[in-house]
Amino acid sequence: MTRLLPPLDYDYAMERDDGYLQIGEAAERSELTQRTLRYYEERGLLPAPTRMVGGFRLYSPADMERIERVKALKELLGFSLADIKEMLEAEDVRMQIRAEWNKDDEAEEKAKKVRIAREVTLRQIALLDQKVAKMEKMRVQLAERLEKHDEMLRRFTEAAPPVAAGD
Repeated sequence: MTRLLPPLDYDYAMERDDGYLQIGEAAERSELTQRTLRYYEERGLLPAPTRMVGGFRLYSPADMERIERVKALKELLGFSLADIKEMLEAEDVRMQIRAEWNKDDEAEEKAKKVRIAREVTLRQIALLDQKVAKMEKMRVQLAERLEKHDEMLRRFTEAAPPVAAGD
């Protein structure tokens, strides 16, 4: 569902203190392109942003935090967009549970919510475990390659004639 705000004129938009950013500002701050932000929205990684009556996208501080989360999962962990979406959906489920948590809920209802939160957390851990296993396999392959390089260097340095002084 698209959120609409009243129309903003240019001067007001430049002076607004509501924390919302137009797509160009959001792209610049996040060091992404506007096209990337639209693509992330299209892929479901970002919620549909608030829009001005003219249709211009406005990104809230919460939207900007989510953009930074997407970047971290992509850049630091090398997650695919599908993996990122799954990680974010799990976080969304936990946030929804937290928002709906009522101190007056029956113990059975609370246990149900905790089971759901536990399940989505287990899925996140499984994603991380898959990534770690692939990275460990790559690390082992590179370490083996390094050993081969070191062995070759030892053979070449042992076979090389000594260098005479003044040569």
